[in-house]
Amino acid sequence: MFTAGTIVKVLVSNIPSAGYDYRLTAPAAIGTFVGVRVMNRICVGIVWGIGDSGLPHDKIKDVSLVYDAKIPVNDMQWILRMSEWTLIPMGMVLRLIVNIPDAFSPPRTEQLYSFNFDSNARITQNRQAIMDAFASNDNDPMTVADIQNIAHVSPSVIRTMIKNGGLIPGAQREKNIDSCIFTYQDLGNIKLNEQQQNAADTIGESIKSGGFSVYLLDGITGSGKTQVYFDSAWRAYSQGKSVLLMMPEIALTAQFMSRFESRFGAPPVVWHSNLTAARRREIWRGVLNGKIKIIVGTRSALFLPWQDLGLVVIDEEHDTSYKQEDMGNYHARDMAILRAKISGFPVVLASATPSAETLENVNIGKYKSLRLTSRYGGAQLPEITTIDLRENRPTSYMIGNVEQTGYLSPLLCDALSETLAQGHQAMLFINRRGFAPIVQCKKCGWTATCQECSVGMTYHKRIGKLLCHMCGRTAPLSKVCPDCGCDVYMRGIGLEKIQEEVTARFPNVRTALVSSDVITSRQVLERLVKQLEDGEIDIVIGTQILAKGHHFPNLTLVGIVDSDMGLFGTDFRAAEHTFQQLFQVAGRAGRGKYAGRVLLQTYQPTHPVLTAICSGDRDGFMRTDMMGRKAAQMPPYGMLIAIIIEGQKETVLQKYCQDLATAAPILHGAKIMGPITAQIYQIRNWYRMRFLVAGGTNMALQPVIERWISKVKQPVNIRVKIDVNPINFL
Repeated sequence: MFTAGTIVKVLVSNIPSAGYDYRLTAPAAIGTFVGVRVMNRICVGIVWGIGDSGLPHDKIKDVSLVYDAKIPVNDMQWILRMSEWTLIPMGMVLRLIVNIPDAFSPPRTEQLYSFNFDSNARITQNRQAIMDAFASNDNDPMTVADIQNIAHVSPSVIRTMIKNGGLIPGAQREKNIDSCIFTYQDLGNIKLNEQQQNAADTIGESIKSGGFSVYLLDGITGSGKTQVYFDSAWRAYSQGKSVLLMMPEIALTAQFMSRFESRFGAPPVVWHSNLTAARRREIWRGVLNGKIKIIVGTRSALFLPWQDLGLVVIDEEHDTSYKQEDMGNYHARDMAILRAKISGFPVVLASATPSAETLENVNIGKYKSLRLTSRYGGAQLPEITTIDLRENRPTSYMIGNVEQTGYLSPLLCDALSETLAQGHQAMLFINRRGFAPIVQCKKCGWTATCQECSVGMTYHKRIGKLLCHMCGRTAPLSKVCPDCGCDVYMRGIGLEKIQEEVTARFPNVRTALVSSDVITSRQVLERLVKQLEDGEIDIVIGTQILAKGHHFPNLTLVGIVDSDMGLFGTDFRAAEHTFQQLFQVAGRAGRGKYAGRVLLQTYQPTHPVLTAICSGDRDGFMRTDMMGRKAAQMPPYGMLIAIIIEGQKETVLQKYCQDLATAAPILHGAKIMGPITAQIYQIRNWYRMRFLVAGGTNMALQPVIERWISKVKQPVNIRVKIDVNPINFL
């Protein structure tokens, strides 16, 4: 404990520096949260240690506030190690933890609004978005800023609803933390099968004995992995430990919440991006003071100020959404394991299609594998077969008097007819949003491209506009070429095009689209899931959102419209990611009492990815894929570090990259490649270039890169992003 008057180093949130010296105005220990003045504003930081700047005492500022709260010393070590690995400055890592405005401010009275539900009011898209925003926060009153940020509507929409009485004003003090506190008990209403029980007991022994360990809960789709890690969560919670159940955002559905509440008698506290600022403060403080012990959340939940964290479960551990690429580049799975190793508690990784990195760690004995090989409740795995499009070409169909190119083969159409006749549901998967990805002139070759990004714009029939999938910019669709005046035409397929074909071939069938354009919130997804469960949808057509662990008992047919789409990318992970995606989508079929089947349309029926999916030989496929990576020294057998340089002026960007290339060190056992223009050269009017550093897994490349980058002065309006073992190579 440092006494008042001691000069201490304070790590300040959101400041890239490793810390500044301040004079304590009250006693504080290492890890204590303090408020300090930086550039005439109060920022939150933590006491890092004794001051070491060497500045005269009269030049050192006083700490403004000493808060009655701290983070464990182990977490300070985690901040340091994460910074060393990712090359995110320590102050920016702390920002991920102290990411709540006014985190230590007392409750306050604000102008809040309640939603006035009027059954006679017309449900417009904006009104529905606002309803969903309130629903995602238990219908608590919200500020105008919260409504706007969560519902993604304009201020004018909110003003109109206030004027018309759709939103009712009222001053209300922020709720206290007790609204987020629940007491849980295991109701004992779930009977695990033998494999589940063995896995649960193994993890339970590790929780009981303490210490670091990583378990891969490797279970086929529908094998009941969720109930196994629920059991683990209960064992840690009953010992007074805190528990984080981490999952991809879109997987946070009512199905999961219902399972949790039926098992433990109370709902989980949920952490995700669509919470109000007040609710985020409540949960953050509740975790800090140890009153909230279980959180179900997305990757950012890892950075809550946990006290006595005793278990982290990472569901769908292979999912690429755990990779953060905005506020610093890190992989939440890897950082969770690092946190567990430093603090000494177990981690559970759950997946039916584990990542290559996780499988290699199992192979070398770092992680322990727990296998679940049968579906829970006696359900059978679906039969998976390919449709060779070279022999079973799709036929055309008519819309009015106009003949249209078809994309569904006769065999798939027959299977859809048979499924519908049996009263069952079907799913069609194509991982491409919109109606047509290419809008082009037939004569001169002009292509509709985004003005701010170097990518083509996709036509979305639902909104009647062209949409850039990088920046969200929209533009009207012109029927004639702006260069030569000839007709433009649409090439390629998206899920809206498939919906049009399904509607034309099966006029009375009820369809629904599932993509990030349509599923704008958890509430929208939950309504669609309920419609499927209630039999109100016959065929659901969607993108990779459909692969996220949903359970539809009456869904017996899955059709993959274009199985070849991800097979031939330049990314060395293309085969792995395609296998994971298609296998997860296939796993939605036949999860109830009816047998399921999966049909994969392809021009490459003998491709190793597709033959492995059909035979169920995941392990054989991954062994072959990893042999190729080992030969090429690609992760997990090598390390890649991408350095992405972005600039608003091309000349400045190119000059800076050339200066970096000139200053590049000579590495033994590693190499620096670049600079080259990024695959997508321009995003939101920022031009982009890349370096790629490749070396062995035992090489300490990060310090070398840090010294290299620091040698060259960084111009104004240049951004440098460093990505260790990148997933995105665009």
